[in-house]
Amino acid sequence: MKSIGFLSFGHWTPSPQSQVRTGADALLQSIDLAVAAEEVGVDGAYFRVHHFARQLASPFPLLAAIGARTSRIEIGTGVIDMRYENPLYMAEEAGAADLISGGRLQLGVSRGSPEQVVDGYRYFGHLPAEGSDHAAMAREHTAVLLEVLKGEGFAEPNPRPMFPNPPGLLRVEPHSPGLRERIWWGAGSRATAEWAAEQEMNLMSSTLLTEDTGVPFHQLQAEQIQRFHDAWRAAGHERAPRVSVSRSIFPVVTDLDRTYFGDRSGEDQVGRLEGGLARFGKTYAGEPDALVAELAQDEAIAAADTLLLTIPNQLGVDYNVHVLESVLTHLAPALGWR
Repeated sequence: MKSIGFLSFGHWTPSPQSQVRTGADALLQSIDLAVAAEEVGVDGAYFRVHHFARQLASPFPLLAAIGARTSRIEIGTGVIDMRYENPLYMAEEAGAADLISGGRLQLGVSRGSPEQVVDGYRYFGHLPAEGSDHAAMAREHTAVLLEVLKGEGFAEPNPRPMFPNPPGLLRVEPHSPGLRERIWWGAGSRATAEWAAEQEMNLMSSTLLTEDTGVPFHQLQAEQIQRFHDAWRAAGHERAPRVSVSRSIFPVVTDLDRTYFGDRSGEDQVGRLEGGLARFGKTYAGEPDALVAELAQDEAIAAADTLLLTIPNQLGVDYNVHVLESVLTHLAPALGWR
């Protein structure tokens, strides 16, 4: 059994070919998609976070709204760029969204991806410490978030407060018990996966790795997952971790599927990203029987407990529900995911 969710980038464009033409469209359709996905049996609704772009950027109002409209589906991010975040304010927002959803928040965080603007985090008031860099700043913000989410008091109370305080030091409120265990690190390499394990964060791995060893993407990602588990055991953490991978999977079962994705299945790609080699996973698109055979060979999917399906959100809610339902109906049972 696997947890199967979707991952949306939340794009919008005024193009007449798009079903998502405004920021309001992207937000409202994301809510509708999560509600419909829960109804057909999908386990998770996850959203990317990008700043200075026509994409979803402020996840907590969206996640809270989805949490209020649903009852079972996990809600999450994949991922929040921690270079932009005030971790204490983020802890408040995340705690509120988690409580509204009844403890269903799965929060993916990371250093982030290439930006739309140069050093965009500076506009949000965040600068790396002298002698540090932006990647280290993201880890520092994450460390503060993880500590605050434990729920322990750290702030000295006012001796003459407006309202009565509980005894001792105060914590950020609202506190949501258990949220600390539902933080995921979006790791782009084997080394960062090991670091995430040491910090007791779950592993979120996408269709891109910022390294290349010459082996197929799914094998490199499977090695990353194995190193994560090895590091987790070495750290002596008591709970069991979770691991997710993302894939673009499109069963071709209708003429419309064939129009959109009939010839999109391909191979891994290797390119340069931020000055280094990167390996990109392939798209799986084709007849269900062929996809079952292909996906059965994907070692990283086999090693993960959670599969996130990247969706083309500009094609609209109805079509994306069709894609998700097709995976659940035509692929998941045959592959032992259900």
